[in-house]
Amino acid sequence: MLDSHIRPIIDRPLTLVARLCHKAGLQADQITLAGFIIGMMAGIAIIFGFFLTALCLILLSRMLDGLDGTVARLTAPTDRGAFLDIALDFIFYSFIPLSFALNDASHALAAAFLIFTFVGTGTLFLAYASIAEKRGIKQTTVKKGLFYLGGLTEGTETIAILCAFCIWPDYFNILAIAFGVLCILTTIMRLYQGVMDFE
Repeated sequence: MLDSHIRPIIDRPLTLVARLCHKAGLQADQITLAGFIIGMMAGIAIIFGFFLTALCLILLSRMLDGLDGTVARLTAPTDRGAFLDIALDFIFYSFIPLSFALNDASHALAAAFLIFTFVGTGTLFLAYASIAEKRGIKQTTVKKGLFYLGGLTEGTETIAILCAFCIWPDYFNILAIAFGVLCILTTIMRLYQGVMDFE
């Protein structure tokens, strides 16, 4: 929901940093992998109760996640890059709630519910993108390797809730269930759009 509003704000600084990375010889896939590793380190920090450290690592990880595509567009985006980007994002997004469950067993049910809802939004996102690719449907407003199907819970909202978990870990259960409900609404919206758009 917020991605289309946030993107114009961050595009210019990302482009400036991306040009420096490109001049330094850094490749987009390297940045993708670095962002993923840092994101997984955030999960490990959560497991051991270092929530503010995890918050900083999540923010750095997501900054790199935004940077990799910008670097790729300065050269030539690849299918491998698009594949790695989305696949590693989904693993990272699921690992954070799992980390809270491993930190405190009382978070397990809320974490399981949230991961379940992530599967719904992610599955429909990828299913829609694969059929859109098959039909040659392209987007002109979003510069992504896959067809980007929006919803109530997009990347910006997901990053915000992961950060909120780290800032208010005692409220993880409430926040996770509330965000999970929004994910279910997004799943329903995406399912409806796919049924309407595809015959």
